Amino acid sequence: MSYHTIQFGNTAILYEILRSERRKKTVEITVNGSGVQVMAPSVTSDAKIEAIVRKKAAWILEHSTQAALKAWPRRFISGETLPYLGRNLRMVVQNNDVRSVQVRFDHWRFHVEAPFDLIGPQRVEKIRSCFVAWYRARATERLPERLAHWLPRVEGETDPAGILIRNQKKRWASCGPDGTLRFNWRVMMLKPALIDYIVVHELAHLTVKNHSRDFWRVVSDAMPDAQPRRQQLKEAGRYLPL
Repeated sequence: MSYHTIQFGNTAILYEILRSERRKKTVEITVNGSGVQVMAPSVTSDAKIEAIVRKKAAWILEHSTQAALKAWPRRFISGETLPYLGRNLRMVVQNNDVRSVQVRFDHWRFHVEAPFDLIGPQRVEKIRSCFVAWYRARATERLPERLAHWLPRVEGETDPAGILIRNQKKRWASCGPDGTLRFNWRVMMLKPALIDYIVVHELAHLTVKNHSRDFWRVVSDAMPDAQPRRQQLKEAGRYLPL
């Protein structure tokens, strides 16, 4: 068996190829709680299977649950992808004479260097942790600038008491009772228009704490196309890795 991925719109579809000597001609795709599986004859090339998966991509998404599309966690090997600012970027992963894992972003690719002796589950977790730190650093850089950009446009113009980057499991962001804004580092995986929507949403909470009509009015006054952005955010959030 082997694992592969294709990009379909904003969604990365991970699929497992199961080859069989007994299967002579047909390529069969199944979607279940274990993920997306492709059963193929042993002589079928990866390229041909990929073409079939691409042709069936819309059908796969229609029949997939969030759990199925996330069934296989990243192994952090060359060729896998991670999203940044709405684009899925390929990883180039190399062993090198380094003391710890290093992640570098260059020409819209992720370049990862890992120590030679880092293997197995520990290697996966160390690389994952390094990526999380990288995303958090980007959020720390970018979000204050976006907040400053949108603050004058939001009714009330109330300055946040503070800005924190957190590992929130179920929220993109939150506004505390004291006016502290907390953002999930995963927002940096989203395209800029959706990051801005999250920013405006939380700034509006500085004026209106609940989700009443007044709240949505403040949001739409600042961002007239907030509703379609909100819908896009719901869709994008279904398939984020890490």
